[in-house]
Amino acid sequence: MSRVVYCHYLKKEAEGLDFQLYPGELGKRIFNEISKQAWQEWLKKQTMLINENKFNMMNLEHRKKIEAEMIKFLFEGEEVVIDGYKPQN
Repeated sequence: MSRVVYCHYLKKEAEGLDFQLYPGELGKRIFNEISKQAWQEWLKKQTMLINENKFNMMNLEHRKKIEAEMIKFLFEGEEVVIDGYKPQN
């Protein structure tokens, strides 16, 4: 049986992640408060963020920027800002 969590991003109960996907205290918070659906939406945004900004995952500053965007997206309800990208309506 799958876990059910109250998803902070979706603002409703949804299927939770199977295991902690991110390290540390932030990873625990994601595991307890973010659903599979919300995590998948974040992964799409993260991919766009990395590709459009040409981030290098070996660069600590780039990883910090991605983590900050992840927190804003999942927990603060802010849209990911990608230079030069305009979402389709």
